[in-house]
Amino acid sequence: MLLIRLAQVSLRVAGAPARNRKVELLADLFREAAPDDVPVVIPYLAGRLPQGRLGIGWSTLGDSVAPATDPTLTVAHTDAELTAIGSLTGSGSRAARAERLRALLGAATADEQHFLRALLLGELRQGALDAIAVDALARASGAAGADVRRAVMLAGSLTDVAVALLADGPDALARFRLTVGRPVHPMLAHTAGSVPEAIDKMGGRAVVEEKLDGIRVQVHRDGNGVRAWTRTLDDITDRLPDLVTAVAAFPGERFILDGEVIALGPDGRPRPFQEIAARVGSRRDVARAAAELPVLPVFFDVLDVDGEDLLDRPLAERHAALARLVPERMRVRRAVVAAPSDPSAREAAGAFFAATLERGHEGVVVKDLAAPYSAGRRGASWLKVKPVHTLDLLVLAAEWGSGRRSGKLSNLHLGALGPDGAPVMLGKTFKGLTDQLLAWQTERLLGLSTGDDGHVVTVRPELVVEIAYDGLQRSTRYPAGVTLRFARVLRYREDKRPQEADTVATVLAT
Repeated sequence: MLLIRLAQVSLRVAGAPARNRKVELLADLFREAAPDDVPVVIPYLAGRLPQGRLGIGWSTLGDSVAPATDPTLTVAHTDAELTAIGSLTGSGSRAARAERLRALLGAATADEQHFLRALLLGELRQGALDAIAVDALARASGAAGADVRRAVMLAGSLTDVAVALLADGPDALARFRLTVGRPVHPMLAHTAGSVPEAIDKMGGRAVVEEKLDGIRVQVHRDGNGVRAWTRTLDDITDRLPDLVTAVAAFPGERFILDGEVIALGPDGRPRPFQEIAARVGSRRDVARAAAELPVLPVFFDVLDVDGEDLLDRPLAERHAALARLVPERMRVRRAVVAAPSDPSAREAAGAFFAATLERGHEGVVVKDLAAPYSAGRRGASWLKVKPVHTLDLLVLAAEWGSGRRSGKLSNLHLGALGPDGAPVMLGKTFKGLTDQLLAWQTERLLGLSTGDDGHVVTVRPELVVEIAYDGLQRSTRYPAGVTLRFARVLRYREDKRPQEADTVATVLAT
């Protein structure tokens, strides 16, 4: 496939206001793509490089290069060249990388140059997100959308499913099954304003569980082998020997568990999230870190037991299976609301919420006992309730500080995901930032910088920050028509992917 075709489709998708039109454009492109091109086409459309970051910035791309008149570059050749450029290291490599990149740009037309520059700088914003690509793949191949989404969820890779689907048709989807040893994206929760509101939305029997302020883990055991992944599917097994030891003692042989790891202080109360994140994030002297801050795994779901896929089973059945595998002290505390309309049951749920906060946890999750496990999706059958309004937002830019914050990036520009997946700005905040956090965010955001006018540093929207706020107020200044009142930073969520940030729809519903 010629690169010009991909560049032109990207431009048209970016300008298409309707989701259905975006799907149609991508479906036409997928019909034309050769299976070998798909592993490059999919990430390119999402604004990602298959190779990851290549360390190419404005300093390398700043000089203009005369564009080619006729399109000759193929997707495969472009990918091979970028791989070669990224592999150049050592003395003289900087000049060699710049020379080879100029040669690539010189072979590109003006439209292709624009596409490549945006891709390399992380500025490709055409709204071609995974959900749209999934629907486009279904339309291009004739497969059912639900079947494609399930295959992607089970494979943990849109690219792998796309390659198989476009090469072999809808029957290829049967290959993708829940497998011990291959992680899937976890089920996520929406937000509710109160426990009674969440119970009312369940429509039937529900359970109220503690919401733990730890690191989400998916743990797979196959015989004596135990592996653990984060919510972003990073393998952290080697950093959690205490978790491995605990799970190895469970009675089952092959299973997949969903839960969190937390740490408890001498008083039995949970330690701060930052301490747990630092422990899990550290790759150095793991044994010493485990001795200084041992973690406790707490599980709340099971996806597979001895080859039996439980994803479509109701939560009540999954929890019964969980109870047979996991000792009580490593299962999440919960209270079943057997009769949602019974005032005494609702009162008991409220009391459980209050007791959870008293124990030092951040809130509860109300779950529908009849619901299946919707891996990789934010389902309405899980609703989290916290005592304060919080949102997970993207950092879009930051302003240079003054006074004691001089030389530090301070005032954050915050955004939620719009209907097309592109960030929509909601407001700014500089509150809640300690000196330590200011120093950290300055270094981190400068690494994501796409421009600096001396006052505002724009960044790639890749960093998720948890924001507390007191409510919404109307504002004509921001595109969503609202802004956050008294927004303040709680913490950064590097354990979350950008696409897991809250949406404008979620913000407006609070």
